[in-house]
Amino acid sequence: MNSHAALLVIDAQNDFCPGGALAVPHGDAIMLMINRIALNFETVVLTQDWHPAEHISFADQHPGKSPFDMIDLPYGPQVLWPTHCVQATPGAALHPDLSIPHASLIIRKGQHRDVDSYSAFLEADRANKTGLDGYFASRGITDIYLCGLATDFCVAWSAEDAVRFGFRATVIEDACRAIDLNNSLALAWERLAAAGVTRTSSTALYT
Repeated sequence: MNSHAALLVIDAQNDFCPGGALAVPHGDAIMLMINRIALNFETVVLTQDWHPAEHISFADQHPGKSPFDMIDLPYGPQVLWPTHCVQATPGAALHPDLSIPHASLIIRKGQHRDVDSYSAFLEADRANKTGLDGYFASRGITDIYLCGLATDFCVAWSAEDAVRFGFRATVIEDACRAIDLNNSLALAWERLAAAGVTRTSSTALYT
């Protein structure tokens, strides 16, 4: 793998795996695959959802609302989620099967109570940056490969924003899993194709 390529591992956390508060079907099945893929990259960055307990995206913060309802917030439509990935709880921890000791950075997102954050680059208000674009640029990265959870939300938003910041972005399709809420997976693939994001498989990356 060329030194100008990086692997971005999105939200490989307990709460997004079976038994977690917002479990993605078969989310745990990709962890060993991700470990193997990571061996082919010098630069690996991990993300973690890292919410305060009273985060605005949690359904229990909105009387009369249920998980997966939609509301309008100042920055646009917002899905309401079950309470998940609360800061410093076991659910927010990286999955125990994930093992990438040479990962160089962890980006924690969603810390601000009043703004959700799917993307590893920008919060949902599309204004507040995480600084990840600058980190990659400083290391001479031009190509970003993405995997993790969930394909149709945090992976997709991160891939779109990678392109927005001038990187080539590729989603490793079989190293992701989706929530697929109201056809969200098909819609995400349409958006990604329109943005110029490409797809690959894990087998194409193994040495």
